[in-house]
Amino acid sequence: MIKLYTDAATKGNPGPSAAGVLLVIDGQQIQLKHFLGTLSNHEAEFAATLFAFQQIPKYARSNETIFFFTDSKIVDQSLATNYAKHFQAYVDQINAIQDQFPLVVSQWLPERMNHGAHNLALQALHADNQ
Repeated sequence: MIKLYTDAATKGNPGPSAAGVLLVIDGQQIQLKHFLGTLSNHEAEFAATLFAFQQIPKYARSNETIFFFTDSKIVDQSLATNYAKHFQAYVDQINAIQDQFPLVVSQWLPERMNHGAHNLALQALHADNQ
């Protein structure tokens, strides 16, 4: 079982953006951060999610169940319905990766419960701005 937490940080809208990813595999945490470039808030959330799912094969087997947590309602709803008016390309790419796993359970969680991924995104954003 894999727990996957993602978040994006954006300075301005659009503006410099970064992803924070917290993977929990067999009780061990893997912390990832990645600068995304200049994006809108919503696009950064999708880009962070895509980045996160792209990283899973580096750390886990494809027969794992994934529990995916995001504080982005647009990402959560778009993945649940397989539709995002302005971000369909992201939804399609994320779904293609999710299809490689037997089960992906997505859950929205309040921002206050996503501190790990949020702090990693902020670190990546500030590191790139220095």
